[in-house]
Amino acid sequence: MDLAFTPEEQTFREDIRAWVHANLPADISHKVHNALRLSRDDMQRWAKILGKKGWLGHGWPKEFGGPGWNAVQKHLFEEECALAGAPRVVPFGPVMVAPVIMAFGSPEQQQRFLPGIASGEVWWSQGYSEPGSGSDLASVKCRAERVGDNYIVNGQKTWTTLGQYGEWIFCLVRTSTEGKPQTGISFLLIDMKSPGVTVRPIVLLDGEAEVNEVWFDNVEVPAGNLVGEENKGWTYAKHLLSHERTNIADVNRAKRELERLKRIAKAEGVYDDLRFRDEIAKMEVDVVALEMLVLRVLSAEKSGKNSLDIAGLLKIRGSEIQQRYTELMMLAAGPFSLPFIEEAMEAGWQGNFPGGIAADAPLASTYFNMRKTTIYGGSNEVQRNIVSQFVLG
Repeated sequence: MDLAFTPEEQTFREDIRAWVHANLPADISHKVHNALRLSRDDMQRWAKILGKKGWLGHGWPKEFGGPGWNAVQKHLFEEECALAGAPRVVPFGPVMVAPVIMAFGSPEQQQRFLPGIASGEVWWSQGYSEPGSGSDLASVKCRAERVGDNYIVNGQKTWTTLGQYGEWIFCLVRTSTEGKPQTGISFLLIDMKSPGVTVRPIVLLDGEAEVNEVWFDNVEVPAGNLVGEENKGWTYAKHLLSHERTNIADVNRAKRELERLKRIAKAEGVYDDLRFRDEIAKMEVDVVALEMLVLRVLSAEKSGKNSLDIAGLLKIRGSEIQQRYTELMMLAAGPFSLPFIEEAMEAGWQGNFPGGIAADAPLASTYFNMRKTTIYGGSNEVQRNIVSQFVLG
């Protein structure tokens, strides 16, 4: 693999950097660089800015309104956005369900749903996990029964990230109990404003409701919202998960947070400690290695190869790195990272942080939140089994 970018790619990077710096709102960038709370408006505002430019679906082909960038261009765009302090694009619409609709949806579904995703106007949620069906998605029980021109949906989804903002949700639903569990699953698009849909927040350690339960009580869903064929949803889900696990790696955020770690270490006076700097150096090596893995996946996608096996490796390494840099930030601040003041998560907070610096305020919240990364998107234990099966045979 040639790791040097061509002059054309360097020019592309510079053009992206200039546009992002000219269009990214300063208040949003400040929040991202300092791990402060992002509101729905913050995330939606940036999504609509990208959508207006035609870059919210930056991985989309031109035939569906995307820029048609190659793998390297997509990577450079994501890197420049992350380093500038742009919010991570909420992936459920443009990164996850859109490729499924493009690959398996009808022309009518493509015309109906893709424009709202591309513009950032419509907020999508993911309805995969259920109580007892997390990494083992084949065991989903949420039922969809065909009655005339509708499906009647009953059941529950859980850990629905940002589901309180959702307007549409794509769900794996059980449409048959015959044969293997995987063969009875369908992929359904559901309007979250439909009667019978209830969203209940799950309050986390830091008081946030980042995840939710979603209940379906005799929800009527038009049969035209079924993507592809009935009972073929498992195939579509695997297609989506390869995109999700690449996204979970989030190498560009890791590069940005590595710089934040260095800032905190310097502010706390531990940057000159050789042993601590060794840990930062090891983290930097891991981030570079992760970037190489990302480029491998993108290269495979570009050539049309199935990259799911490598995507599993990405998920494993990316999630472990996210946990490690949040741990090192805690170690850099020492006991000053422990107090948690919820108000300090708001930009412009003027209170006193006991003993430490303001940058220490979000450290405990972020550390505990990142414990989830080795579980969601398929737990790392399951991912290692997948990698061993596909790579080692």
